[in-house]
Amino acid sequence: MEEQFKDMMGLIGDTTRAGILWTLMDGKALTATELAVAANTSPQNISMHLTKLVQANVLMVEKQGRHRYFRLSRQDVAYALEAMASLIPPKTSKSVAAPGEIPDVKYCRTCYDHLAGKVGVMLAENLVARKLIIASSTAFVMSPKGEKWFSEFGVDIKGLKQQRRTLLRPCLDWSERRNHLAGALGAALLDRMVVLDWLRKKKHTRAMLITAKGQQAFYDHFRMSV
Repeated sequence: MEEQFKDMMGLIGDTTRAGILWTLMDGKALTATELAVAANTSPQNISMHLTKLVQANVLMVEKQGRHRYFRLSRQDVAYALEAMASLIPPKTSKSVAAPGEIPDVKYCRTCYDHLAGKVGVMLAENLVARKLIIASSTAFVMSPKGEKWFSEFGVDIKGLKQQRRTLLRPCLDWSERRNHLAGALGAALLDRMVVLDWLRKKKHTRAMLITAKGQQAFYDHFRMSV
């Protein structure tokens, strides 16, 4: 186990490979050419790095016609990367930024396929405070009250329970150092908010745009000022 751990740390600790993984944290599948541009390296070099990541089952590759698309192999990879990023020491500064000056990606973003950043953490803490989710030090559990609420909100709880994926789990947020909601429920909740036009995905970034409709809805449903 120790040797396997060291091998994995060496694999993802490489600067280029770390850049590849961080680029894929939004859940999208990208070509080798796109990843080479993102990682600022040559096509020949990116091929070697991608091969190593696929062989280690960190990435998976999908073929579509003549193109090959790479994505994270499973949600656990995203959770691990997010948790590792939380170990980065926060920048120290004498000045305190106003709320509107918080970078978009730290304020509201996706973590693979669920909501993260300050808004994601606030939402998770709101759900816990209202006892829709019961939190322990290592797990989230949906309460009967929560199951009724999520169903009424338009989330297919019965369908989520039939998935092989974990229903819900805490995911340590790298910018907030507190947990946001992950798992099948976290993904379904984000999808529902996008369908309702509370949130919109921005191009070429994991940051999410909160619409005017979303600002009002977050307050009406969760008493959150976003």
